[in-house]
Amino acid sequence: MITMTPVSINGNTFTAVEVKLPKTTLLTVSNKNGYIMCGALDVELLNTKLSDRQIIAGRAVGVKTIEQLLKAPLESVTIEAESLGIHEGMIGEEALLKMV
Repeated sequence: MITMTPVSINGNTFTAVEVKLPKTTLLTVSNKNGYIMCGALDVELLNTKLSDRQIIAGRAVGVKTIEQLLKAPLESVTIEAESLGIHEGMIGEEALLKMV
């Protein structure tokens, strides 16, 4: 099952997507500029083999809900995210606001 819902943070709208899979759930919150995602995100791949795409993204691990993803510290971020001031340890909501 796939669920898409709008999420508002300080008046900015993002799209939350939840994909239920066997024994896991994929979670993302995004806007037109970038996204945060659960541990399934491969930041190293984005920074190396897909670096030409300049993807702005962050990854939080150990989260099971969209709310947890928004409140969790990011475990890793892409080089492009760092260029916007997004860093490891930053809370998901704060990172999203830097993507506006």
